[in-house]
Amino acid sequence: MNTNDFLAANFRDIHSYEDFFTSSRRDFLKRVGGGIFIFMAINEALLGQEEAARPRGGRPGLPSDFNAFLRIGEDGRVTCFTGKIEMGQGPITSLPQEVAEELDAPLDMVDIVMGDTDQCPWDMGTFGSMTTRIFGPVLRAMAAEARGVLLELAAEQLKVPQTQLVTQDGVVSDQQDPKNKISYGQLAKGQKITRHLQTKPVLKDPSQFKIVGKPLTHRDGEAKVTGKAHYAADIRVPGMLYAKILRPPAHNATLKSVDTAPAKAVPGAQVIQDGDLIAVLHELPDMAEAALAKIKAEWDTPAATYDDKTVFDHLQSVAPPPRTMAHGGDLDAGKKSAAKNFEATYLNAYVSHSPMEPHAALCQIEGDKATVWASTQNPFGARGQVAEAIGFPAEQVRVITPYVGGGFGGKTNNREAVEAARLAKAAGKPVQVMWSREEEFFYDTFRPAAIVKISSGVDAAGKMAFWDYDVYFAGERGAAQFYTVPNHRTASRGSGFGGPASAHPFATGAWRAPGNNTNTFARESHIDIMAAGAGMDPVEFRLNNLSDPRMIRVLKAAADKFGWKPAKSPSKRGLGVACGIDAGSYVAAIAEVAVDTDKGTVQVKRVVCAQDMGVVINPEGAKIQMEGCVTMGLGYALTEEVHFKGGQVLDTNYDTYKLPRFSWVPEIETVLVKNNETPPQGGGEPAIILMGALVANAVYDAAGARLYQLPMTPERIKAALPKA
Repeated sequence: MNTNDFLAANFRDIHSYEDFFTSSRRDFLKRVGGGIFIFMAINEALLGQEEAARPRGGRPGLPSDFNAFLRIGEDGRVTCFTGKIEMGQGPITSLPQEVAEELDAPLDMVDIVMGDTDQCPWDMGTFGSMTTRIFGPVLRAMAAEARGVLLELAAEQLKVPQTQLVTQDGVVSDQQDPKNKISYGQLAKGQKITRHLQTKPVLKDPSQFKIVGKPLTHRDGEAKVTGKAHYAADIRVPGMLYAKILRPPAHNATLKSVDTAPAKAVPGAQVIQDGDLIAVLHELPDMAEAALAKIKAEWDTPAATYDDKTVFDHLQSVAPPPRTMAHGGDLDAGKKSAAKNFEATYLNAYVSHSPMEPHAALCQIEGDKATVWASTQNPFGARGQVAEAIGFPAEQVRVITPYVGGGFGGKTNNREAVEAARLAKAAGKPVQVMWSREEEFFYDTFRPAAIVKISSGVDAAGKMAFWDYDVYFAGERGAAQFYTVPNHRTASRGSGFGGPASAHPFATGAWRAPGNNTNTFARESHIDIMAAGAGMDPVEFRLNNLSDPRMIRVLKAAADKFGWKPAKSPSKRGLGVACGIDAGSYVAAIAEVAVDTDKGTVQVKRVVCAQDMGVVINPEGAKIQMEGCVTMGLGYALTEEVHFKGGQVLDTNYDTYKLPRFSWVPEIETVLVKNNETPPQGGGEPAIILMGALVANAVYDAAGARLYQLPMTPERIKAALPKA
């Protein structure tokens, strides 16, 4: 699968498993040392995917033997292996919880290896809130299978029937003679055992959980707050050089001429020119940068035909025909039955990922083997790209992913890893590429600017009569209507990954809950408009038009926690409501804001967010993610907007591109709605989808100003006030 294939597949609401498993048993055994290795055949019923074992779309199907995702060492320590990476979302803690639970092992005896292509099974990448909801069940099944194998081995060694044995804290013991016992480590000592169970493992019911569901702080927290954690830019190897790369002034600019002689005159500087890649290498990064500044380059930059102010007209002019996602009933009949009709257009700007850690990679080539330490969300994708770039077989390239300092969907293209590898091969020495913040902005795959047009109506009873929805360039995620409406149509024009080549002046891509931020802003703003038009309280109106019990439950949970008192908007209280679904989780939130009408500024004072994410693996981790979503979401709601002129990105740092500040953060209260009947769902993205509409609806309630464009800058708020 190439990069475009798996990116396109992954950012839909995926329910498929076959993309996770391609590594063979033989390859795995070559990589790891002693211990017990457990192999299991795929239980399609367990995975919930009837076609999981069948190849499709050019992708390999599941192997007949599902190779080990965990190892039990001689010392009794359990190591689980995953191609997933840790970038602050918490699987470094929650995945070992799942293993310890199913294996009946002490949690502090479970280690995890993440994102190392030489040790971990192939994985499509860490995005789409899929780690817990899709990879988690597989890992649990591995642990359940391991426990079954250990019971078989113990029965043979203890010479008692297996039905007489129990497992607890990494020990198998005889129920009739507790002294007759053996530890997992003793069973594994000096052995390499591969074995199948004859019967499929049965996963524990949530009522049996002792470790899953326990709130735990992230196990990497101390290392990160004390500075001990290493990121890609922190890795050092002997003889390494730092690279500074010549960059164009704008996207689509072409190099007319270049004079590198002045840079070559800098002592210790090495200039590499490999096709379109021109870089200066030096053992000191500041000297490399100083030498780069001496290069004289002329560029041919295309004339700008549109900018951040005219982009929406451009997008409509290049939009492809609509693709209908959902429809039902009769729109014409719905319009006739409506007592009131509503039409609006919603806009949002390009938004940067702005991770705390800019992209970085270090490549070391020794003989026919390349090792790359990279800040990436998809190590195996990086491996393939590096291998192709330097002409190595993929198996001769190892990608190691240290901690990643934020990604949000923006660290999937691996340009920095390819650059480091090409330069290392050309220089014959290890090379590290660390992007500046300016480079981070320039090469970001921005959340695409997008448009949503909605026409709708309500009848005399406050019921939605019809709903006609068109989204341009945000994509389908979150576009489907979950309110009950008999006559409806939802259509998408252009994907959330750019659509036609002429659509955007630079790269666009997935941004935390891709597409759903745009779609939820439009839908929930429009629902609020309908509620006001119907003369109904916004919570009451939503409940009046909901039949999904999960959504009703989370909305009521948020309202109860907030202490909601019904009133028609605008009530001058500054309260807003929003609901949404993402990655299988249901969310609802209520916010309180204060609006300074003279300055056009908004202070979000309080946010209550309720989330139903099915079985919760780590409640503390889930709450942290919700709080992070609320905080990050303030940015795209209020200030984050990429300014550009043609292919020239005008924002290069945080003096013009404004992120949320600590002083903005409201009181955040989280509610995890208990739902053990639903398997674990995604938790890293759902809450962020609400923030645009949530704040917009609260601003309307406070000041009567309806905002139709994100971000809601002071200028836009003040411009909306006279229309109130």
